[in-house]
Amino acid sequence: MTADTPRPLMDPAATYRRQVPVSRLEAFQTPTEDVYVIAHMGIAHLNVEEWSLRIEGAVERPQRLSFDEVRRLQAETLTSVIECYGNPVEPDVPTRRVGNVVWGGARLAPLLERAGLQPRATTVWLEAPDFGRFANLESDGYVKDVPLEVVRERPVLLAWDMNGAPLTAEHGRPVRALVPGDFGTNSVKWLTRVYVTDTRPESPFTTRLYNRRVIVDGREVIEPVRALDVHSVIVAPAEGDALGPGPHAVRGWAWSAGTVARVEVSVDGGGAWEDARVAPPVSAYAWQSFRYEWMPQGTGRHVLACRATDARGRVQSPTGRNRIHTITVTVR
Repeated sequence: MTADTPRPLMDPAATYRRQVPVSRLEAFQTPTEDVYVIAHMGIAHLNVEEWSLRIEGAVERPQRLSFDEVRRLQAETLTSVIECYGNPVEPDVPTRRVGNVVWGGARLAPLLERAGLQPRATTVWLEAPDFGRFANLESDGYVKDVPLEVVRERPVLLAWDMNGAPLTAEHGRPVRALVPGDFGTNSVKWLTRVYVTDTRPESPFTTRLYNRRVIVDGREVIEPVRALDVHSVIVAPAEGDALGPGPHAVRGWAWSAGTVARVEVSVDGGGAWEDARVAPPVSAYAWQSFRYEWMPQGTGRHVLACRATDARGRVQSPTGRNRIHTITVTVR
């Protein structure tokens, strides 16, 4: 962080996590109290009256805006999934931290254009002043980098509202970034500075954590965690439910960096799969509902599972952080 960025009060001043079981996520719009919280170094509390957002770096006209000035920018709402990538120290462990939220704010791209982007501008750093220790690493701030083309092509927001109400401290008050289609780690909370440049920042949360190995042209390369994986979860019935005889609807949500084209459901633990009915997307970045009508064949224990395929042909994997979601129920 730069010297003129005041340090916030960190309370708690330690890693803070809150999540709810996926069975609580039945509503299309996730209530704010049911949206997961992950704060690597704790919750930052900023004084709104003293807060400002700076636009600096490879721009001709650096900007500094108060909260009231940000609120006077052209506002819009956007319904978008926000999903935690999971613990970067344990990248293959599924967390199922996800929600579908109506965000209110202003697009970042016009503000960058107003500042006058220089020819070398290719990367946007999103910076916040939360500080502390995570995964045995000390950090004096949180920073993520987003390609400038993403900011231009997608509705990347400076968000100040969440589900029609001002952001709470734990969700990034007074202003956070929202990068739809990317994992939540890129939607920086407590945003205070946008720095435009042509390089990636050196930070615990950019070059040391939140990277993964992918195969590109037959070679393994390390890439930063950005675009959402294809994923689906069953929200009803819930894990451990005891069901009566007769038909039951298996319902859930599916999402990806783009449109989900297919969801399959298994009622025998993955032995056989059948197509569920998938609703078309309500908006480009919202999750999609699916439904499968199930008539149990006999009583006893049943293992239900779902797997999604997106429009790019990516299929939800049986292993890894977005592994196929399974639940166990009993039919009486």
